[in-house]
Order: sequence, then structure tokens, then C-alpha cells
Amino acid sequence: MSVDLVEVVRSGFRECVHRGSVVILGPDGEPTVELGEVHVPIFPRSTNKPMQAITLLRNGFEPLDNAELAIATASHYGEPDHVDLVQRLLDRFGFTEDDLECPPDLPWEEQARANVLAGQDRSKVARRIFMNCSGKHAAMLATCRINGWATGGYLDIGHPLQQSVVATIADITGEPESDLGIDGCGLPIVPISLVNLARAYATMATAPADAPERRVAEAIRAHPRVISGTDGPDLRVMTATPGLVCKIGADGVHAGALPDGSAFAYKIADGHDRARMPLTLAILQRMGIEWTDEHTELAAPAVLGGAARVGVIRAIPGLL
Repeated sequence: MSVDLVEVVRSGFRECVHRGSVVILGPDGEPTVELGEVHVPIFPRSTNKPMQAITLLRNGFEPLDNAELAIATASHYGEPDHVDLVQRLLDRFGFTEDDLECPPDLPWEEQARANVLAGQDRSKVARRIFMNCSGKHAAMLATCRINGWATGGYLDIGHPLQQSVVATIADITGEPESDLGIDGCGLPIVPISLVNLARAYATMATAPADAPERRVAEAIRAHPRVISGTDGPDLRVMTATPGLVCKIGADGVHAGALPDGSAFAYKIADGHDRARMPLTLAILQRMGIEWTDEHTELAAPAVLGGAARVGVIRAIPGLL
């Protein structure tokens, strides 16, 4: 059963509560906090992307640099630097945007989207390359070409690449096999419990330097803007917390780990984004990070009435 995690307080009154489940692991991999349904599989959505990127490295994909590996792991905002990285990856392996099998979209970031709609970019319409998963799809195409696999239909669960993704995630998480779903970008999505999701991030943070797991973690740490975008939650929290590797997923999922292997994962039941930052910061405080003024600001976003601060979004006092 989910528990109360985050509250919205306006003008002194509790306006609403966001419920969900949280697990925190110590450096030894054992839970120090378990709230709610942490052993029940969920769809981690884009929180699985680092493990999909690990699969690509295990199958011979070799990025030109950490930025290219980061875009292969990204839920990017479709900003010009993101699009340029995806295009570079497509060009390097002889693909075009039409080879991507993710759905067309507009950029997520407000200014980039406005520029497209105003005709200041190359197109006024949604494009596959703008879709937040396009970097992962481009890297999957590259991996198919490297291995001589079919590039058409790479989304299909029977495709060798997707079979390898399933096997890699099972290897890293130890999660028992269960029925797959279909993610928003059309790829299969592997269900994982929160406790095993946290353990996967701990593995990435502590793996040997040349291991695929650690390479993905280092690319994320080095390029938090590439994996997200302007003012993105992962960018903000990793900038404030040196050494943290983390990744959000749609519908209120977040997971991450510190260099010592302590880790967390959570699922907000209603998927509301406003609950993310207060909960993530409360978790990091419980994990004993060095607290700064920047963390304080992130931990309690304002509720505005007009232009005035009239309330706050915060983790339930005493939750952790």
C-alpha cells in the first residue's frame, strides 16, 4: 500500500497529498528505509534508460565521447544541442531521421518549442528527432548496424537487441521475469521493483571504471544537461550534489545512487511532477549528503498566488 509522501500547503492549509512508495539502500545494498510497495514490480519508464544504454555498450556500441553516451541515455528536452547530438549519431552510422521509430513530437523545453512553432527552426511540425527518446533510438540503430541486425522493426520484443535489453536488465537488477509493457516511445519496458531498481543504480555508481555500468554513470554525471535539459530535475539535483547519478522516469519515478553505493528509488502514485523535487531532496538529506542553500531551495518549491508565495510543496514532515 502506498503512503503519504509529499504535501501541498497553501495559506497554512494542507491542500493535497501525493502518495507513493520509497526505498533507500545503504552502501551495503540493504534497505534502510522501506515505505509502501517497494517489492512490487512497476514500470520504471525512462529510469530504465541507463540499463538500455549499458546493453548497447555490451553489444559493441562505442560512443565518440561521453556526451554521445549521455544522449543515448537521455530524456532530452529537444533543445538545439540535444538535436545536434542525435543528428551527429545518426550521421555517423549512415541513418536519417526517418529511420527512427519513435513517434514525432515537439521539443519539451519551452523556448525550443516556441522557436519551432514560430518557424525559427527547420520545421514547424513535430519531428522524431525532437522526441525525448530520440538519442536512445539513434544509438539502438547504431548498435543494430554494428551487429548486422535488422534496423527496421528494432522496437519489436523479438528483435535481438530487445532480447539483449531484457537479459541485461535481468542481470543488473536480479528481477524475476514478468510481462513486459510498451513505453511511450514504442519500445518494450521491463517491470522492476523499487528495491531492485535502487540496487541497479548502486551497481552503476560503484562498478569498475571501465565497466559499461560505470561508463554510463560517468556520462550521466558529466552531462546532466544532456540527459535532461534547461531547469530539468536531474540537471538541478546533480549540479547541487556532486557524485550523484540519477534519472527520472515518467509517471513519478526517480532513482539514483551516490559514489559509496547508497541508493534510492521511488514511485509517486499519481505521477505528479511537482512532488518530485521535495521527495528527492528529503531522500538525499536522509542519505546524509552535504546540505547547501541550493538543496534548501530545491526541497521546498513555492506555491504561488498571483506573483506572491502563498504556500509550499514539501515532503511530509518526519517522513524519513
